[in-house]
Amino acid sequence: MVSIKIPTPLRPYTGNQAQVEVSGDTIGAALDDLVRQYPELRAHLFDGDKLRNFVNVFLGEEDVRFLDGLATPLEPGDSLRIIPSIAGGRGASHSDLASG
Repeated sequence: MVSIKIPTPLRPYTGNQAQVEVSGDTIGAALDDLVRQYPELRAHLFDGDKLRNFVNVFLGEEDVRFLDGLATPLEPGDSLRIIPSIAGGRGASHSDLASG
């Protein structure tokens, strides 16, 4: 089994579980098992068959986009983390830059 840590904003879709055990020999298979167990998560994680641009998945400390993506192999006991990108905020204005 592989564990997936669920970020706080997505926990309502996993019965408020912070971590879910899944099966799968690749990251894609593990995520498929996750959304099979919790179908409401699919719309938050996937756009069709691809991960949404703002969804980052880490195997240990490695972003899977820099590994083999969803084809990255998993070993029993591996731990995945889903980390949604955070956007927004206010950029520095011209007056902020001029005064600082």
